[in-house]
Amino acid sequence: MNSGARRTTANSSPYSVLDPRGSRKWAANHLCASIYSIRRQAANLAKSMQRKTHAVLAALMVASALAALVLSWTALGRQFDTYAYDFFFRLEPPAPWQPQSIILALDEETLTKYGGLTGMRSALADGLEKIRPAQPAAVAIDFILPDASPSDGPLEAAFANTPNLVLSCDLLPNGRWEDPIERFRTHAVAVGEVHADLDKFDAISRDLPLEKAAGNDRRWTLALETFMAVNHAGVIESPDDLLVGTTRIPSADSTGRTLRIRFTPPSMNGIPPVSIAELDRHPELAARFAGKAVFAGVTAQTLSDRYSTPYTNGAIMPGIEFHANLYETIARRMFLTDAPLTWVFALSFILAAASGLAFLFTGGWPANLGAFLVLVASQAIPALAFSHGIVWEWMPGTFTAVIAIALAATWRHLIVRRQLTVAENEKTRYQRSMQFAIHELRTPLTAIQGSSELISRYGSMPEAKRKEMADLINAESKRLARMIETFLSVEKLSAGQMEMKQERFLLAEIVKRCAERAKPLAEAKNIAVHLEDLPAAQISGDRELMEYAVYNLLTNAIKYSPSGTQVTLFGEDNKNEVRLSVQDQGIGMDKKEVSRIFEKFYRTKRAEQSGEAGTGIGLSIVEQIVVQHGGSIHVESEPGKGSRFTLVLKRAYD
Repeated sequence: MNSGARRTTANSSPYSVLDPRGSRKWAANHLCASIYSIRRQAANLAKSMQRKTHAVLAALMVASALAALVLSWTALGRQFDTYAYDFFFRLEPPAPWQPQSIILALDEETLTKYGGLTGMRSALADGLEKIRPAQPAAVAIDFILPDASPSDGPLEAAFANTPNLVLSCDLLPNGRWEDPIERFRTHAVAVGEVHADLDKFDAISRDLPLEKAAGNDRRWTLALETFMAVNHAGVIESPDDLLVGTTRIPSADSTGRTLRIRFTPPSMNGIPPVSIAELDRHPELAARFAGKAVFAGVTAQTLSDRYSTPYTNGAIMPGIEFHANLYETIARRMFLTDAPLTWVFALSFILAAASGLAFLFTGGWPANLGAFLVLVASQAIPALAFSHGIVWEWMPGTFTAVIAIALAATWRHLIVRRQLTVAENEKTRYQRSMQFAIHELRTPLTAIQGSSELISRYGSMPEAKRKEMADLINAESKRLARMIETFLSVEKLSAGQMEMKQERFLLAEIVKRCAERAKPLAEAKNIAVHLEDLPAAQISGDRELMEYAVYNLLTNAIKYSPSGTQVTLFGEDNKNEVRLSVQDQGIGMDKKEVSRIFEKFYRTKRAEQSGEAGTGIGLSIVEQIVVQHGGSIHVESEPGKGSRFTLVLKRAYD
């Protein structure tokens, strides 16, 4: 706003300066404009703060999702995911089905009947002969049989009469394969490895690599070899899966061809076992083996290897049943596949965003309800995915929801507290601004009102006196306009809503003009104003605002200086900056008062005790003007010895 605009505002009132009602209405309008300006500044400030707080919330939500993802990749996170997997495994069991496999068991009764360990091969030979008439689809032997024995004749004969025979091998710790002896291996269509992997944290079996390799010698697992024997098909490999006949097995090469095992649910009591001892007593039981994949092995608790599964809950499963369950998983195509990581990441960020939005747009119970729904979603999605055969990692979503809700709730709490503080501060600022405006406007309004009443009351007033009153009303009206315009300009300047004029002017000229204007005030208090070494350099900015700043410093120095002292204005012209100092011999200030002197509405105790009228806003306005000009203001003061205010301004270059 330029000076011309200010003069136009002051002089172009639609009311005559001689009309007291018009003058009061004009002043009221300007006061309303001041109030509106303050409110608009508060609204703009609120919008700016809102954008910043929204950005902070968005950053917190992104950070919560990233932190949850990082935590889920740790050992602790993986273990939590494993426990969640077991829970969903028990929560969502597959529907019962008719197993395509059966176990030919060497249980305690069978071993006792055949003389213990030494009779195991004889027992197996008898069992195979008993089920051969039923024509099983394939027979998998969970015995490695690496050594020869005098009783191998009957077993070799049984192997020779068994179609689709699959024998076992194992990978030794030294990296070599332990295979069955050649006389047995000759009768087998395949040899499958029987190594089982256990979870290193809790020794529970949940999955199994479908292949193992010792150098270039790779072997498929016993269950997969048995499935290939039943279907008379080989394996076609791709990076993501294996194809056996028409069955596509989701087992990626990047994971070592690991496949999750869909164990039979407790309602089925596992894969049905029939012991060789039972076949001796009840030969009709052999009919159960017709067309089935037979897994023959030891189930005696003292001899067989045992494994825990997500279903067993502390109980253990014989190794032969473990392989049969893997076979059922493949044969029934009950595969559990992992959800793509991109889906898991996307859900984490969606949950974080939902948590942030819940606390961004609502508060109290609605926000808490939104947070509860986010937590429910973080649990429901993995459970729903598992019911469709998709293993969705539990940790990322859950941790994201918990962290995001905690951060969003904390953010909301801090924002509400800050909004309350800002509202209280704004209320205080508004009240003080109104007090300042009312106090400063009272004097010219009183003069206008008193003069206009005199003119109205005494119609026969001499023309000279009438003209004097009219001139007073006109002068006070202009003074009132300047005060309101200055107040509005400074408020806009502090809110960043006002663009300063950019013009070049000599700082020395402004100082001399201010000294002339302050001369009557100084003479009334018998105070001398000295101008010494004024800088001759030009500065760039708003001439009128800079004049206001210098005049305010000068009149302050005069107001708070005792009679008979002097106020000195001097400066220095450096290469890049111009300095102007106002030195007085007044009441001075201590360090604590100096640190607060530029706060709005702050007045020192000495200033209040001096009896001089003031609002404590002048120096705050001066500081804002100087800062907006790219400069700074410094204060040196000591109680009883006066103060020196120094303006440091940028020099205008040619």
